[in-house]
Amino acid sequence: MNDPFPAVSEAAATGETAELFADIRATIGVRVVNLVWRHLATIDGGLPWAWSAVKPLYVEGMVDRAAARFRENMSLPVLGPLGGEQPKSVDDVLATYDHSNTINLFALGALVAWLRGDIADEGLPEGGPRLPAPDVVLPKLASAEDVAPETWALVLRLNRFGDPRQIILASMYRHLAHAPAFLQQLEITLSPVEADGSLAHGIAANRVEAYARAKVLARAIHAERPLRAAEIEGAVSAFIDHAIGKMVTICRAISVARDVPSSLAGSRGLHTRS
Repeated sequence: MNDPFPAVSEAAATGETAELFADIRATIGVRVVNLVWRHLATIDGGLPWAWSAVKPLYVEGMVDRAAARFRENMSLPVLGPLGGEQPKSVDDVLATYDHSNTINLFALGALVAWLRGDIADEGLPEGGPRLPAPDVVLPKLASAEDVAPETWALVLRLNRFGDPRQIILASMYRHLAHAPAFLQQLEITLSPVEADGSLAHGIAANRVEAYARAKVLARAIHAERPLRAAEIEGAVSAFIDHAIGKMVTICRAISVARDVPSSLAGSRGLHTRS
């Protein structure tokens, strides 16, 4: 199981797609383009339309403000200790995904709400200064052939936490595959909160809260409806409902347990075990 959605790799991108990928990296402040954007590049007109629709939400700091407000009351499972010496790249991966997944959750959530016609009746999207993204170089995005079979099996097991359907393979675990000892520690730490339901509870509660905020952000989207609207909405919804929707909670909980600094106002969230 690699990317279960067809996608244009960054290395293979040419012409307008390569230019858009570069703009996405520069605007969001990341060194890699999320799978959702690379998948949209396979839909005729999907990437240029979607990016032009939501780019102002990034540029004007709307998604940053929404993410920071969201962090103030996140519902997080309480994890066991995840300290200890790890390669610096482990915390670089966590910081990058903790930032970019949360930011993307609101921009893409707003796009889904707009495409569904499910826009908030009231509320004013709040703009402001952009929050700094972690300026780090991530390790290679691993595939099955890049790591030992037992490490890849561990990546797939971790991907079941919070969403047993495995519709999308979360890239964060693939970036962490270079540190199998940390992945083993993660499996041990996440297993209790998966078993007692507190991980699922936090993911569900945060999805509901994030979508409510995204519906307000959708009021700031001004675009013509695209020809392949249903296909774009279905693709983006899959990421919001699965990979990004669950990893926002999982990565934040892991980052808190490791005390990884956050660019999003440093909030720690509301810890729950219900």
